[in-house]
This record gives sequence, C-alpha cells and structure tokens, in this order.
Amino acid sequence: MEILFWLVPAGVVTLVTMLWVGWWGREGRGEVDRETAARRLGEALGREQKRRPGYAVARRTPDRSTGVALRPSRMRPTVLPTLSELAEPSTAPIEEEPPTGDRRAS
Repeated sequence: MEILFWLVPAGVVTLVTMLWVGWWGREGRGEVDRETAARRLGEALGREQKRRPGYAVARRTPDRSTGVALRPSRMRPTVLPTLSELAEPSTAPIEEEPPTGDRRAS
C-alpha cells in the first residue's frame, strides 16, 4: 500500500483540474442575448460566400478494380512475308522463336 503513495499527488492534481474545468464550463458564462445572436446570424447569412479556386487539372477517374492484377496486353508487330519470299523456298535452317503470347500473373 505504501508503494502507491506516489499516485496521491497525481490524483489530487487531477481532482483539482476536474473541479476547475467544471466551474469554468458551467452554464451562463459567455451567454449572448437573443437579439445579438439573431443579428450576428443575419450578418453571417447575408455575407457573400467566398468560393475556393478550382484545380487546374480535372480529377482522374479511378480505375475499375477487378481484384486481379493484370498487365496490359501489348500488340506485338507481326512481319508478313513478301510474295517473293513465298515463291522462293528457303534453304536456311528454321529457328524456333520463343512464344509471344501474353504473360499474366496467376
């Protein structure tokens, strides 16, 4: 029990602060009569509203989320053989090209 005596000063300060705030915030402090409040409200409503400046760039529309991360597909250019290449048989060995399909994360 003796070890908890160090809490007494903090408890006293907290209690005094609570009492002071309760007294300071009591009803009736800073009250304004109805006529003055109505006049202030009329002035505030009668003032011209200040407009905030707009942005220089229009807002970007958010991308639709599908829940799956996909890379955008790219159309790869395809080289078409000419008529002269089709007419002449090629004697060069044919090399296999790597697949050019879309790669997607799975």
